[in-house]
Amino acid sequence: MIRFAGDSGDGMQLAGDRFTASSAIFGNDLSTLPDYPAEIRAPAGTVAGVSAFQIHISDHDIFTPGDHPNVLVAMNPAALKAHLPDLEAGAAILLNSDAFDDRALQKAGYASDPRADDSLKPFKVYEVPMTSLTMEAVKPSGTKARDAERSKNFFALGLVSWMYSRPVEPTLEWVAKRFAGNEMVQEANTLAFKAGWNFGETAEIFESAYQVKPASLPRGTYTNISGNTALAWGLVAAGQLAKLSVFLGTYPITPASDILHELSKHKNFGVRTFQAEDEIAGVSAALGASYGGALGVTTTSGPGLDLKTETIGLAISLELPLVVIDVQRGGPSTGLPTKTEQADLLQAVFGRHGEAPLPVLAPSTPGDCFYIAIEAARIALKYRTPVIVLSDGYLANGAEPWPIPDTASLPDLSAEFGFATEPNKTLPDGRQVFWPYLRDPETLARPWATPGTPGLMHRLGGLEKADGAGSVSYDPGNHELMVRLRAQKVAGIAKDVAPVSVDDPDGLGGADLLVLAWGSTYGAVQAGVKAVRSAGGRVAHAHLRHLNPFPANLGEVVRSYRRVLVPEVNLGQLRKLVRAEFLVDAQGLNKVNGLPFRRIDIQLAILAELEALAGQQNGSTARKEDK
Repeated sequence: MIRFAGDSGDGMQLAGDRFTASSAIFGNDLSTLPDYPAEIRAPAGTVAGVSAFQIHISDHDIFTPGDHPNVLVAMNPAALKAHLPDLEAGAAILLNSDAFDDRALQKAGYASDPRADDSLKPFKVYEVPMTSLTMEAVKPSGTKARDAERSKNFFALGLVSWMYSRPVEPTLEWVAKRFAGNEMVQEANTLAFKAGWNFGETAEIFESAYQVKPASLPRGTYTNISGNTALAWGLVAAGQLAKLSVFLGTYPITPASDILHELSKHKNFGVRTFQAEDEIAGVSAALGASYGGALGVTTTSGPGLDLKTETIGLAISLELPLVVIDVQRGGPSTGLPTKTEQADLLQAVFGRHGEAPLPVLAPSTPGDCFYIAIEAARIALKYRTPVIVLSDGYLANGAEPWPIPDTASLPDLSAEFGFATEPNKTLPDGRQVFWPYLRDPETLARPWATPGTPGLMHRLGGLEKADGAGSVSYDPGNHELMVRLRAQKVAGIAKDVAPVSVDDPDGLGGADLLVLAWGSTYGAVQAGVKAVRSAGGRVAHAHLRHLNPFPANLGEVVRSYRRVLVPEVNLGQLRKLVRAEFLVDAQGLNKVNGLPFRRIDIQLAILAELEALAGQQNGSTARKEDK
């Protein structure tokens, strides 16, 4: 586990991304955790301005970016101070010694130089003058001193690439391609990278280089993918599978903006992107596109979801397909724009006025974001409903190796719906008319007629509609009927989704404890469960992708276990829903510090629950013996 850390202008995200790419090409399994400053343009050299990127590489299956890095690359004192608490004894620290002057130490909040006291004694500290070595190495490029210093991230990347025996060709090829339009920058970064590699090779301050062998992954063609990219590709695939144009109406917002950036590259697949003036205009344009016969999509984060609520309610009333992707971040209000959270679940399920249910889905890994986008489109199209997808900042920016699927294995979404082409109702006087709310008896979905279809003129809007005919109706009985029909339609989706599967070696109900989770907690929960099992603990894991409605068998699953633990990066939102729906005494493991769970967090919580169960069992046995 390697963590690159430095000032937000030091290029740590780029260094981490390039190390990830070379590791993926080498064949390692990997998981990443980019960590951006929450403060825009925090003062340089301060702890608030530190940017970091952690990557976990392995020759076997892994689930998380790791709890504690083995190597910390600290480009300045602030980076050291921010990340030192995460290191365990024996970890290696690579310090850019050029940055440890009095002013930098003071800005980072150090009263004295940590290199001169015992605070770094538990670690292997390597002091490397990265800035000065970089500036000397890039002199042949003719780069000015200030610009030359900016290449020090490539020096650090070269050094760590040597330490972990990474192939150099992918990085050098990327530099040549990325900076092809600026030969001076291209040469400077190339020279800096090679200097870092050669320093590791010749300095003789390191005991040895390390080698992490390729992982034994299933056969296939792999690419390194982030959650946001996977969501974008999933939407492109959904459009192709449904034989529809995809229209993204949106407004840029962290951490969802990369979906817009990626989709804008795929016009050749019939994708159209529209950057609106605000969130309301974005979702309204997407809904208009759905009315016109396209797959309407809008992307946002929590603050934007607040603003889109009225139009989402309109989509529920119109009963048109709409995919809403919410990449969750810390809140409320502006909150923590670059930090992760799972706190929009209750808003997604209930956050509209009136009785306005809609399906809610959540991906579990960056790669799963591709498939959840297709599933969201399938449900939206088949049932004529808006669907909310809850990703989050951790999934959005994290990456993993992803096997590119065979397109033949993907569902034919065009078979899930069809446009109305002719009148569907015969009136008593014999006239053929089109009723926009005459429902399919199985799905309760209304017909989808695109504007301009001969003979299918109809009116839509936010006012309540008469059942079947679709005319405006203020009749109390009709309103109750329509409310119940819309709710019944969404509830019926439970029969059309896969049952929740339970990872329990002893079969359903065999373990003492069920860990029930959702979204991006998947990796940490899997790692924690496996660690407890390896020590003999009996624990099961079920992970939800469909959060509203719940899979039809979830009640049976949660009632099959003596104890249920629900870990969430919020204060207990899924736990509330499970308790209310199934009347089980689910326990919560909750955090809202802007960071994902670590494996050890889950592991310790499971052990505590198992210990409590054992205490209850012992107490019950003792009472029986007393009797």
